[in-house]
Amino acid sequence: MPTREQLLLLAVAVAAQARAHGNHPFGALLADSTGTVLLTAENTVVTGRDVTGHAETNLVRLASAAYPAAELNALTLFTSTEPCAMCSGAIFWSGIGSVVYALAESGLYELTGDDPENLTLRLPCRDVFAAGRRPILVEGPFDLPEAREVHAGFWRPS
Repeated sequence: MPTREQLLLLAVAVAAQARAHGNHPFGALLADSTGTVLLTAENTVVTGRDVTGHAETNLVRLASAAYPAAELNALTLFTSTEPCAMCSGAIFWSGIGSVVYALAESGLYELTGDDPENLTLRLPCRDVFAAGRRPILVEGPFDLPEAREVHAGFWRPS
């Protein structure tokens, strides 16, 4: 059974694929309780010309089409970077039961600064989930150098 760190490294690898495809370096995956990866999704904001094409929202779309909400509650979304407010809302409404992330939103902001490609709300996912009417287990951030490295040289911080 893979560890949380190993699954996060897989999400970071998906983020590297997104970057290689010309998109922002974010990746996510959905796993069951045994650590079996069921779905993966990368950021497609640039190539899809869709500002909602974040890795997590893309994964939620795939997951919602593939699994009923009752099954999604037992699954975990692993992501290279803490879900933004939009993605947190999508995760909440999907029924996914838990989230594990590597790089915190605050750590991402340190890397991006005021780069217009990362207009962040600086709202932790835990705060978004806490405003909802169902619990979502959150684990993170996990200090993985790879989660920062995938962003190296990508952003233009001011």
